[in-house]
Amino acid sequence: MNKNIKKILFTILPIALGVFLIWNFLSKLTPEDKEAIFNSFKTANYWWVLLSLIFGILSHLSRAYRWKFMLEPMGFKPKFPNLVMTVLITYLINIIIPRAGEIARATAISKYEKVPFEKGFGTIVAERIADVIMLLSIIGLAFFLQADLLKSYLFKDNSNPYQSIIILGILGIVGVIGFLFLKKSTNKFALKIRNFLNGLFEGVKSILKMKNKWAFIFHTFFIWIMYLLMFYAVTFAIPETSNLPFEAIIVGFVVGGLSMALTNGGLGTYPVFVASALVLYGVSDNPAKAFGWIMWTAQTLMILVFGGLSFLLLPIYNKEK
Repeated sequence: MNKNIKKILFTILPIALGVFLIWNFLSKLTPEDKEAIFNSFKTANYWWVLLSLIFGILSHLSRAYRWKFMLEPMGFKPKFPNLVMTVLITYLINIIIPRAGEIARATAISKYEKVPFEKGFGTIVAERIADVIMLLSIIGLAFFLQADLLKSYLFKDNSNPYQSIIILGILGIVGVIGFLFLKKSTNKFALKIRNFLNGLFEGVKSILKMKNKWAFIFHTFFIWIMYLLMFYAVTFAIPETSNLPFEAIIVGFVVGGLSMALTNGGLGTYPVFVASALVLYGVSDNPAKAFGWIMWTAQTLMILVFGGLSFLLLPIYNKEK
């Protein structure tokens, strides 16, 4: 397939999927559902949503400051406003074209701070490795918190005392076979997974060798704590979600985060996936849907407003260059 066609499909298909999901969501709502969701929007406490956005802004500022720690050892001392604005532009462009924001970020910092593109892009890749490790850790935490749920599902037949041992044995054998397959296989898919895991390992080693590694690690944890608090704060905006247990917060956050990879900025997927997760914890269907849409709308508007302003102000701030 022609590369240009691939690029077009890569851009259009996620948007088309998001639009379809929104249409599908709206088409299934009864008049009563629409009224209930509208009432949740109307009566929501938007001070909690504002607090959520403050947490989001703090995460972006921290991300810009963390980037500074990666550029300084290479001899570059970029201005903090430039770092912040290029980070915000990254999120804005990623809404339009997935993963194009990272290229735009490296290009912008190269133009305004004379950081060579390949060096700037290399630091962004290293950042992403740290973020992937954090996301995988939170996913692991979600599985750990739901261990009882998984156990009750897998081992629900207590009439057979050997069932648990048999299932665990099978899972162990499958795990060993999978490990050996990934280690020795020349299959393209296996090679991609192996290269991904090797990249994570190399990324961890490079972070631990950094001059300001503890500051970098602190900001990495801070960024993801802010992400979690963004999600957590909005739960208080609607009465039906204000008493969610900690595991529901983690699972909802993980599901929402993973859904962002399916469409541009989680268009259509984020509200639906998050609502589906909250329903599992006893939240009524319509308030769960309202929560998903309030959360997604607030995040998206923040990116559009601050990313758009950064796009306009970046050349003005650097007009002498």
